[in-house]
Amino acid sequence: MRRRQFITLIGSAAAWPLAARAQSSNRMRRIGVLMGYAESDPEAKGFFTGFMQTLADLGWIDGRNLQMNVRWAPGSVDRMRSFAKELVELQPDVILANSTPVTAALQRETRTIPTVFAVASDPVGSGFVASLARPGGNITGFSIAEPSLPGKWMELLMEITPGLQRAAMMFNPDTAAYVSSYYLPSFEAAAQSLKVAPITARVRSDVEIETVITSLGREPGGGLLVMPDNFMTIHRAQIISLAARNNVPAVYQLPVNVRDGGLLSYGADFADVFRRAASYVDRVLHGTMPSELPVQMPTKYIIALNAKTAKALGLTVPPTLLTRADEVIE
Repeated sequence: MRRRQFITLIGSAAAWPLAARAQSSNRMRRIGVLMGYAESDPEAKGFFTGFMQTLADLGWIDGRNLQMNVRWAPGSVDRMRSFAKELVELQPDVILANSTPVTAALQRETRTIPTVFAVASDPVGSGFVASLARPGGNITGFSIAEPSLPGKWMELLMEITPGLQRAAMMFNPDTAAYVSSYYLPSFEAAAQSLKVAPITARVRSDVEIETVITSLGREPGGGLLVMPDNFMTIHRAQIISLAARNNVPAVYQLPVNVRDGGLLSYGADFADVFRRAASYVDRVLHGTMPSELPVQMPTKYIIALNAKTAKALGLTVPPTLLTRADEVIE
Protein backbone atom coordinates (compact mmCIF):
# COMPACT_ATOMS: atom_id res chain seq x y z
CA MET A 1 0.00 0.00 0.00
CA ARG A 2 1.35 3.40 -0.88
CA ARG A 3 2.04 5.86 1.96
CA ARG A 4 -0.55 8.43 0.70
CA GLN A 5 -3.27 5.75 0.55
CA PHE A 6 -2.33 4.51 4.04
CA ILE A 7 -2.55 8.01 5.57
CA THR A 8 -5.89 8.60 3.88
CA LEU A 9 -7.24 5.32 5.24
CA ILE A 10 -6.06 6.09 8.78
CA GLY A 11 -7.57 9.58 8.62
CA SER A 12 -10.90 8.15 7.49
CA ALA A 13 -10.88 5.59 10.32
CA ALA A 14 -10.22 8.31 12.89
CA ALA A 15 -13.21 10.25 11.61
CA TRP A 16 -15.60 7.29 11.92
CA PRO A 17 -16.70 7.95 15.56
CA LEU A 18 -17.40 11.62 14.77
CA ALA A 19 -19.31 10.69 11.65
CA ALA A 20 -21.33 8.10 13.54
CA ARG A 21 -22.14 10.69 16.23
CA ALA A 22 -23.29 13.21 13.62
CA GLN A 23 -25.40 10.59 11.86
CA SER A 24 -26.95 9.58 15.21
CA SER A 25 -27.69 13.22 16.03
CA ASN A 26 -29.44 13.74 12.69
CA ARG A 27 -31.87 10.85 13.22
CA MET A 28 -35.14 11.95 14.83
CA ARG A 29 -35.24 10.90 18.49
CA ARG A 30 -38.04 11.14 21.03
CA ILE A 31 -37.62 12.45 24.57
CA GLY A 32 -40.34 12.22 27.17
CA VAL A 33 -40.32 14.80 29.96
CA LEU A 34 -42.43 14.62 33.11
CA MET A 35 -42.19 17.73 35.29
CA GLY A 36 -43.44 17.80 38.87
CA TYR A 37 -44.45 21.47 38.64
CA ALA A 38 -47.31 23.50 37.23
CA GLU A 39 -46.69 24.57 33.65
CA SER A 40 -47.46 28.14 34.68
CA ASP A 41 -44.62 28.18 37.24
CA PRO A 42 -41.97 30.59 35.84
CA GLU A 43 -39.23 29.04 37.99
CA ALA A 44 -39.93 25.57 36.60
CA LYS A 45 -40.10 26.93 33.07
CA GLY A 46 -36.67 28.45 33.61
CA PHE A 47 -35.26 25.07 34.68
CA PHE A 48 -36.78 23.38 31.63
CA THR A 49 -35.50 26.11 29.30
CA GLY A 50 -31.98 25.59 30.65
CA PHE A 51 -32.29 21.86 29.99
CA MET A 52 -33.42 22.48 26.41
CA GLN A 53 -30.68 25.05 25.79
CA THR A 54 -28.01 22.62 26.95
CA LEU A 55 -29.44 19.94 24.68
CA ALA A 56 -29.30 22.43 21.79
CA ASP A 57 -25.66 23.20 22.62
CA LEU A 58 -25.03 19.45 22.36
CA GLY A 59 -26.63 19.31 18.91
CA TRP A 60 -30.18 18.23 19.80
CA ILE A 61 -32.76 20.60 18.31
CA ASP A 62 -36.47 20.17 18.96
CA GLY A 63 -38.24 19.70 15.63
CA ARG A 64 -35.03 18.93 13.74
CA ASN A 65 -33.57 15.75 15.22
CA LEU A 66 -35.59 15.69 18.41
CA GLN A 67 -39.28 15.27 19.21
CA MET A 68 -40.24 16.42 22.72
CA ASN A 69 -43.25 15.09 24.62
CA VAL A 70 -43.66 17.15 27.80
CA ARG A 71 -46.16 16.68 30.61
CA TRP A 72 -46.63 18.78 33.76
CA ALA A 73 -48.00 17.15 36.92
CA PRO A 74 -47.97 19.57 39.87
CA GLY A 75 -48.25 17.86 43.25
CA SER A 76 -50.75 15.12 42.35
CA VAL A 77 -49.37 11.58 42.54
CA ASP A 78 -52.37 10.27 40.57
CA ARG A 79 -51.69 12.75 37.77
CA MET A 80 -48.00 11.82 37.79
CA ARG A 81 -48.88 8.15 37.38
CA SER A 82 -51.36 8.89 34.60
CA PHE A 83 -48.84 10.96 32.65
CA ALA A 84 -46.06 8.42 33.32
CA LYS A 85 -48.17 5.71 31.71
CA GLU A 86 -48.97 8.01 28.79
CA LEU A 87 -45.31 8.84 28.15
CA VAL A 88 -44.15 5.23 28.42
CA GLU A 89 -46.76 4.18 25.85
CA LEU A 90 -45.10 6.62 23.41
CA GLN A 91 -41.90 4.54 23.71
CA PRO A 92 -39.41 7.44 23.85
CA ASP A 93 -35.67 6.88 23.58
CA VAL A 94 -35.16 8.45 27.01
CA ILE A 95 -37.28 10.13 29.69
CA LEU A 96 -36.37 13.09 31.90
CA ALA A 97 -38.01 12.73 35.33
CA ASN A 98 -38.30 15.78 37.53
CA SER A 99 -38.69 15.02 41.26
CA THR A 100 -38.76 11.91 43.40
CA PRO A 101 -42.49 11.07 43.06
CA VAL A 102 -42.31 11.56 39.28
CA THR A 103 -39.37 9.13 39.08
CA ALA A 104 -41.30 6.64 41.21
CA ALA A 105 -44.32 6.96 38.92
CA LEU A 106 -42.18 6.27 35.85
CA GLN A 107 -40.45 3.32 37.52
CA ARG A 108 -43.89 1.76 38.06
CA GLU A 109 -44.45 1.86 34.30
CA THR A 110 -41.09 0.81 32.86
CA ARG A 111 -37.90 -0.98 33.84
CA THR A 112 -36.41 -0.75 30.35
CA ILE A 113 -36.77 2.79 28.93
CA PRO A 114 -33.71 4.85 29.98
CA THR A 115 -34.73 7.44 32.56
CA VAL A 116 -32.67 10.38 33.84
CA PHE A 117 -33.94 12.08 36.99
CA ALA A 118 -33.26 15.69 37.82
CA VAL A 119 -33.90 16.94 41.34
CA ALA A 120 -34.60 13.72 43.26
CA SER A 121 -33.90 12.84 46.89
CA ASP A 122 -32.50 9.57 48.28
CA PRO A 123 -32.34 7.62 44.99
CA VAL A 124 -30.97 4.54 46.74
CA GLY A 125 -33.52 4.54 49.57
CA SER A 126 -36.29 5.28 47.07
CA GLY A 127 -35.30 2.13 45.15
CA PHE A 128 -34.38 3.89 41.92
CA VAL A 129 -30.76 2.68 41.85
CA ALA A 130 -28.74 -0.08 43.50
CA SER A 131 -26.00 2.37 44.46
CA LEU A 132 -24.86 5.85 43.51
CA ALA A 133 -21.73 4.56 41.78
CA ARG A 134 -23.44 1.64 40.04
CA PRO A 135 -27.12 2.38 39.38
CA GLY A 136 -27.64 -1.09 37.92
CA GLY A 137 -30.89 -0.55 36.01
CA ASN A 138 -32.59 1.80 33.57
CA ILE A 139 -32.52 4.83 35.89
CA THR A 140 -29.80 7.30 36.85
CA GLY A 141 -29.51 11.04 37.32
CA PHE A 142 -28.84 13.92 39.65
CA SER A 143 -29.77 14.08 43.32
CA ILE A 144 -30.37 17.40 45.07
CA ALA A 145 -29.08 17.01 48.62
CA GLU A 146 -27.10 15.04 51.13
CA PRO A 147 -29.10 13.67 54.08
CA SER A 148 -27.32 16.22 56.30
CA LEU A 149 -29.27 19.12 54.70
CA PRO A 150 -31.71 19.65 57.63
CA GLY A 151 -28.77 19.94 60.00
CA LYS A 152 -27.39 22.78 57.90
CA TRP A 153 -30.82 24.42 57.82
CA MET A 154 -31.11 24.19 61.60
CA GLU A 155 -27.72 25.88 62.03
CA LEU A 156 -28.74 28.72 59.69
CA LEU A 157 -32.08 29.15 61.42
CA MET A 158 -30.42 29.26 64.83
CA GLU A 159 -27.85 31.75 63.52
CA ILE A 160 -30.50 34.25 62.45
CA THR A 161 -32.95 33.33 65.27
CA PRO A 162 -30.88 32.88 68.46
CA GLY A 163 -34.05 32.48 70.53
CA LEU A 164 -35.20 29.42 68.58
CA GLN A 165 -36.89 26.94 70.93
CA ARG A 166 -38.80 24.60 68.63
CA ALA A 167 -38.66 23.83 64.92
CA ALA A 168 -41.11 22.04 62.64
CA MET A 169 -39.95 20.02 59.64
CA MET A 170 -42.89 20.24 57.21
CA PHE A 171 -43.51 17.93 54.24
CA ASN A 172 -46.18 15.90 52.47
CA PRO A 173 -45.63 12.16 53.10
CA ASP A 174 -47.46 11.29 49.87
CA THR A 175 -45.07 13.22 47.62
CA ALA A 176 -41.99 13.11 49.88
CA ALA A 177 -42.03 9.76 51.66
CA TYR A 178 -38.22 9.81 51.63
CA VAL A 179 -38.10 12.64 54.19
CA SER A 180 -38.75 10.35 57.17
CA SER A 181 -35.83 8.03 56.45
CA TYR A 182 -33.44 10.31 54.57
CA TYR A 183 -33.71 13.66 56.36
CA LEU A 184 -35.41 13.06 59.72
CA PRO A 185 -32.34 11.61 61.54
CA SER A 186 -30.24 14.68 60.66
CA PHE A 187 -33.06 17.00 61.74
CA GLU A 188 -33.49 15.30 65.10
CA ALA A 189 -29.74 15.14 65.75
CA ALA A 190 -29.32 18.84 64.97
CA ALA A 191 -32.29 19.75 67.15
CA GLN A 192 -30.86 17.80 70.06
CA SER A 193 -27.44 19.39 69.61
CA LEU A 194 -28.93 22.90 69.49
CA LYS A 195 -31.39 22.16 72.34
CA VAL A 196 -34.39 22.83 70.11
CA ALA A 197 -37.61 20.80 70.33
CA PRO A 198 -38.14 18.96 66.99
CA ILE A 199 -41.61 18.74 65.43
CA THR A 200 -42.34 16.44 62.49
CA ALA A 201 -45.18 18.12 60.59
CA ARG A 202 -46.81 15.94 57.94
CA VAL A 203 -49.29 17.87 55.79
CA ARG A 204 -51.46 17.00 52.83
CA SER A 205 -53.61 20.10 52.33
CA ASP A 206 -53.81 23.88 52.59
CA VAL A 207 -55.70 23.53 55.86
CA GLU A 208 -53.00 21.35 57.43
CA ILE A 209 -50.26 23.75 56.29
CA GLU A 210 -52.12 26.62 57.94
CA THR A 211 -52.58 24.64 61.15
CA VAL A 212 -48.85 23.91 61.47
CA ILE A 213 -47.67 27.47 60.84
CA THR A 214 -50.37 29.06 62.99
CA SER A 215 -49.46 26.75 65.85
CA LEU A 216 -45.77 27.68 65.55
CA GLY A 217 -46.65 31.37 65.74
CA ARG A 218 -48.75 31.20 68.90
CA GLU A 219 -45.66 31.57 71.09
CA PRO A 220 -42.22 33.12 70.44
CA GLY A 221 -39.34 30.83 69.50
CA GLY A 222 -40.93 28.80 66.70
CA GLY A 223 -39.18 28.10 63.40
CA LEU A 224 -40.04 26.22 60.21
CA LEU A 225 -38.07 23.99 57.82
CA VAL A 226 -39.88 23.62 54.48
CA MET A 227 -38.51 20.34 53.20
CA PRO A 228 -37.47 19.38 49.64
CA ASP A 229 -40.86 18.36 48.29
CA ASN A 230 -42.54 19.60 45.13
CA PHE A 231 -45.84 19.80 47.06
CA MET A 232 -44.16 22.41 49.25
CA THR A 233 -42.84 24.22 46.19
CA ILE A 234 -46.28 24.37 44.60
CA HIS A 235 -47.76 25.76 47.85
CA ARG A 236 -44.92 28.20 48.49
CA ALA A 237 -47.06 31.34 48.17
CA GLN A 238 -49.37 30.18 50.93
CA ILE A 239 -46.48 29.07 53.15
CA ILE A 240 -44.60 32.37 52.76
CA SER A 241 -47.73 34.39 53.48
CA LEU A 242 -48.63 32.36 56.58
CA ALA A 243 -45.06 32.53 57.92
CA ALA A 244 -45.11 36.33 57.59
CA ARG A 245 -48.55 36.73 59.20
CA ASN A 246 -47.66 34.46 62.13
CA ASN A 247 -44.15 35.85 62.61
CA VAL A 248 -42.48 32.48 61.97
CA PRO A 249 -38.91 32.45 60.57
CA ALA A 250 -38.65 29.79 57.88
CA VAL A 251 -35.86 28.27 55.81
CA TYR A 252 -36.45 26.86 52.32
CA GLN A 253 -34.52 25.02 49.65
CA LEU A 254 -34.85 27.37 46.67
CA PRO A 255 -33.99 31.09 46.29
CA VAL A 256 -37.35 31.71 44.58
CA ASN A 257 -38.96 31.40 48.02
CA VAL A 258 -36.73 34.21 49.29
CA ARG A 259 -37.44 36.39 46.25
CA ASP A 260 -41.15 35.84 46.92
CA GLY A 261 -40.80 37.02 50.53
CA GLY A 262 -39.44 34.03 52.43
CA LEU A 263 -36.67 34.58 54.98
CA LEU A 264 -33.84 32.24 54.07
CA SER A 265 -32.92 29.45 51.67
CA TYR A 266 -30.05 27.03 51.28
CA GLY A 267 -29.90 24.30 48.67
CA ALA A 268 -28.64 22.98 45.39
CA ASP A 269 -28.68 25.15 42.29
CA PHE A 270 -31.61 23.50 40.45
CA ALA A 271 -30.84 25.30 37.20
CA ASP A 272 -27.38 23.73 37.25
CA VAL A 273 -28.87 20.29 37.99
CA PHE A 274 -31.18 20.51 34.95
CA ARG A 275 -28.32 21.57 32.69
CA ARG A 276 -26.19 18.66 33.91
CA ALA A 277 -29.11 16.28 33.39
CA ALA A 278 -29.11 17.27 29.71
CA SER A 279 -25.57 15.93 29.42
CA TYR A 280 -26.75 12.51 30.62
CA VAL A 281 -29.69 12.55 28.20
CA ASP A 282 -27.19 13.29 25.42
CA ARG A 283 -25.01 10.35 26.45
CA VAL A 284 -28.00 8.01 26.55
CA LEU A 285 -29.05 9.13 23.08
CA HIS A 286 -25.57 8.22 21.90
CA GLY A 287 -25.76 4.71 23.30
CA THR A 288 -24.60 4.86 26.92
CA MET A 289 -26.71 2.78 29.29
CA PRO A 290 -28.02 4.45 32.48
CA SER A 291 -26.40 1.66 34.48
CA GLU A 292 -23.02 3.00 33.29
CA LEU A 293 -23.72 6.56 34.48
CA PRO A 294 -23.21 7.10 38.23
CA VAL A 295 -25.72 9.18 40.15
CA GLN A 296 -24.26 12.61 40.79
CA MET A 297 -24.71 14.93 43.76
CA PRO A 298 -24.98 18.73 43.55
CA THR A 299 -21.82 20.70 42.85
CA LYS A 300 -23.31 24.17 43.44
CA TYR A 301 -25.24 25.36 46.49
CA ILE A 302 -26.92 28.74 46.97
CA ILE A 303 -27.66 30.73 50.14
CA ALA A 304 -30.31 33.42 49.69
CA LEU A 305 -31.51 35.88 52.32
CA ASN A 306 -34.34 38.39 52.40
CA ALA A 307 -33.15 41.24 54.63
CA LYS A 308 -36.52 43.00 54.36
CA THR A 309 -38.32 39.92 55.70
CA ALA A 310 -35.77 39.57 58.51
CA LYS A 311 -36.49 43.15 59.57
CA ALA A 312 -40.26 42.55 59.45
CA LEU A 313 -39.78 39.52 61.71
CA GLY A 314 -37.72 41.60 64.14
CA LEU A 315 -34.51 39.67 63.40
CA THR A 316 -30.98 41.03 63.18
CA VAL A 317 -29.00 39.45 60.38
CA PRO A 318 -25.47 38.50 61.52
CA PRO A 319 -22.76 40.10 59.34
CA THR A 320 -21.20 36.65 58.84
CA LEU A 321 -24.43 35.40 57.24
CA LEU A 322 -24.67 38.46 55.01
CA THR A 323 -21.12 37.80 53.84
CA ARG A 324 -21.83 34.14 53.02
CA ALA A 325 -25.11 34.77 51.21
CA ASP A 326 -24.98 34.43 47.42
CA GLU A 327 -28.15 36.51 47.03
CA VAL A 328 -29.51 39.19 49.37
CA ILE A 329 -32.92 40.79 48.88
CA GLU A 330 -32.79 44.26 50.44
